Amino acid sequence: MLLVENLTKKFKDVTAVNNISFKVESGKIFGLLGPNGAGKTTAIRTTLNIIKPTSGKITFENKPITDEFFNAIGYLPEERGLYKKSKVIDVIIYFARLKNLSYNDAVKQADIWLNKLEINNLRHKKIDELSKGNQQKIQFIIAVLHNPKLLILDEPFSGFDPINQQLIKDILLSFVSSGKIIMLCTHQMDTAEKLCNDIFFINNGKEVCSGSLADIKKNFGKNHIKIEFDGGGEFLESNPAVLHIDAYSNYAEIELKEKIQPYDFLKSIVEKVKVKHFSVIEPTLNKIFIDVIKQTN
Repeated sequence: MLLVENLTKKFKDVTAVNNISFKVESGKIFGLLGPNGAGKTTAIRTTLNIIKPTSGKITFENKPITDEFFNAIGYLPEERGLYKKSKVIDVIIYFARLKNLSYNDAVKQADIWLNKLEINNLRHKKIDELSKGNQQKIQFIIAVLHNPKLLILDEPFSGFDPINQQLIKDILLSFVSSGKIIMLCTHQMDTAEKLCNDIFFINNGKEVCSGSLADIKKNFGKNHIKIEFDGGGEFLESNPAVLHIDAYSNYAEIELKEKIQPYDFLKSIVEKVKVKHFSVIEPTLNKIFIDVIKQTN
């Protein structure tokens, strides 16, 4: 388990990370989510001891993260960190050797992962000859080929089309099954919703919401409904129980005001319109993300 307790990181007069705490357990994917400039990358780099925290405690397997753990950690940064004029196979082997793999093991793992990500034909290409997506595949390979116990991925789906996004998702789910500890940082809320068990929202360096995905959606979903009806939706626009409407041709997704019960709302409209479908729905993680960030800005 990775445990972060009361982590704070200051740069002169700026507090980039402000007293946050979380834990990342094996066999789960932990989502660290927030807008640009929220403090996500600083939190990751401080957690990994790349930069020193101002205060707080960080432990991995009940020990402080020191050099002895670096070979057990895989880190995929958001920015590119590849040698552009070098060949793909040479770059992979170089980074594998830094993770203490023998040359023969490095070549073996490079072959396995180049085939798994369907880019073995690019092994002798230079990095700057590759597409953005294929460069991202190389960075992903470098992060995982030494079989790390802890994997921290910062925007791992950047540059991927839907087919390759699914390829990486399937690999990550196989890692979950094998018990790896995985932290995922992404702006793609639909992806986080499908992959993450636990969520931690950060904004302005502070925790704004955290917990299991199921609990977060339950807490935010109490007053969200979907309704299908005959005719126009004008009757919703002036309804005092409605806080927000996403209206379409003959149905709407509605957020009710806090103290309004969904089925009390249904009773109030059945005489005004023919209701074809009515259900309480979970808000998407994207909707929760937008609402949470708006509340804390």
